[in-house]
Amino acid sequence: MHRPYRRTTEDFSLPPVRARSPYDHVGSDYTTYADGDPQKLFAFTSLHAYADKCVWTHLDAQLRALKANGATAVSILDAGCGPGTWLRRLIAHAHWLGFTDIRARGFDISEVQICAAQKKSRAVARLAGVRLTFEVADLTTALPEADHSVDLTLCLYSVLSHLPRRTLPGVVAEFARVTRGHIVTTVRSIGSTPTIYVDSLEKARSFRQDHAHDRCTVELSNGAHLEMNSHLFSAEELKCCFGSQFEIEDLSGLDIFHGRFALDRRWNPATLGADDALAAELARLERTYAHDDHLIDRANHLLLVGRCLKGQPEQH
Repeated sequence: MHRPYRRTTEDFSLPPVRARSPYDHVGSDYTTYADGDPQKLFAFTSLHAYADKCVWTHLDAQLRALKANGATAVSILDAGCGPGTWLRRLIAHAHWLGFTDIRARGFDISEVQICAAQKKSRAVARLAGVRLTFEVADLTTALPEADHSVDLTLCLYSVLSHLPRRTLPGVVAEFARVTRGHIVTTVRSIGSTPTIYVDSLEKARSFRQDHAHDRCTVELSNGAHLEMNSHLFSAEELKCCFGSQFEIEDLSGLDIFHGRFALDRRWNPATLGADDALAAELARLERTYAHDDHLIDRANHLLLVGRCLKGQPEQH
């Protein structure tokens, strides 16, 4: 019998209000930083554009596989959904693919981000057959979804990095309980380039990652002081977290080369010009070394795709 994982007072190194405040503080600026132009869902124009495209390739493949197997309904859960961009992408795409019953729920610890998600998602929520909800909720409490009821579970970018390590087994067990299909998750790797999570790095006056205590402290240029849990994963650690609950179909590094060698218009002069040959070579290098044991932990993000160990999702 399932025993829901419930938070205890020992589960947090930061009280909930402080864990929540960085993403409440930055508000709408976070959408542009994390997702690029909010009006162009599939343009992938953020600072993490290469990683976004890789994630989307996997999500698109999962939806198409369900449709090819005869499914007309799909259930999607986005844990730590932020401003809801990924759910909007998935709902719009699922509707375009011909799914007639699309159930989606996103939740986040930040009330500000959930309010943004609700406002930005009004158009997709009105599509025929769509049932979409957003809620303020804590990932370390039991999920309300029924056992094996979710076709596609998302937990993207820094969500798991913000959790205390001791809570991860319970969180992953809950994902496994509710997922009947696949989970797609990404985390920050131990060899990644610096981040302040909530905005681009130049917005910081100073920052420090404390690996011993999994804490990141940030002083923004406007004087705001932010503190958050910040755990950086190795590929082996991520594999261990999910391996007992899911069959791991892919574990790869995202952005080993792009973040270090691609042009950045915030710094490089326009006269340098676009280099198609460089872009092609970076793409080749990413494909070649995404699973390389020597380089995977130097990626900016790690991607894990897992399939429910209970078997393939039932037709519905």
